[in-house]
Amino acid sequence: MRAMYRERVSRVPDAVLWWSTSPGTAAAERRVLPDGCMDVIWADGALLVAGPDTAAHVVTDRPGARYVGLRFGPGTGPAVFGVPARELRDLRVPLDDLWPGAEARRLTERAGEAADAGPALGPALGPALGPVLGPVLGAVLEEEAARRLGATHRPVDTALVGCVVEGVRAGRPVARIAADTGIGERRLHRRCLDAFGYGPRTLGRILRMNRAVDLARGGTPPATVAAVAGYADQAHLSREVRSLTGVTLGALIR
Repeated sequence: MRAMYRERVSRVPDAVLWWSTSPGTAAAERRVLPDGCMDVIWADGALLVAGPDTAAHVVTDRPGARYVGLRFGPGTGPAVFGVPARELRDLRVPLDDLWPGAEARRLTERAGEAADAGPALGPALGPALGPVLGPVLGAVLEEEAARRLGATHRPVDTALVGCVVEGVRAGRPVARIAADTGIGERRLHRRCLDAFGYGPRTLGRILRMNRAVDLARGGTPPATVAAVAGYADQAHLSREVRSLTGVTLGALIR
């Protein structure tokens, strides 16, 4: 039995609120694909931060485990967490490792209060949402993220982030992206490490792979996926998917 998973566009700019619960019968593995994003996740009472991944992260969920997360689009997470993305690459760390103890503790307590109140709101939210607490607990995470994004300190250049993301999604060469941003390629690479956790080439590979997986899950044949997503051919698509996820495209869409 698969985990129940839901998501919606967040009230926080460039973010998605998601929530899930694991089947209650046995431990199960799931593969979290790299996507250039960073998350703050409530996991059964604890708050942790998921940094940008360079490859799939395999998670073993205990039966009945509950999660609520706020996923920040590429380049947005550092402004929320207050640290360069490269410092969190391929890591899962407790939130109180990043924020002052009182600040992290206050948010954890508020999240716990929302989780306790969730069951009472279940009938209003509907049977699918009430037990998972996503909309209730997620509102607490959204409020704090919006507050921090409104602060004056910005560890990354949002204009540069937008230019890089647009450029790699369009398949532009790094030299062209650097020229568009008005900085050299080496400086662009350093800026990208702070914003995304890796350079523009790696970001481009990851975003292209995610587009390919989405197309395949929608029923598009692999050869067409390769052409539409910008791969040289189907073999190139297969190599990239296995390199970034550890499994074949067919295994992912199953």
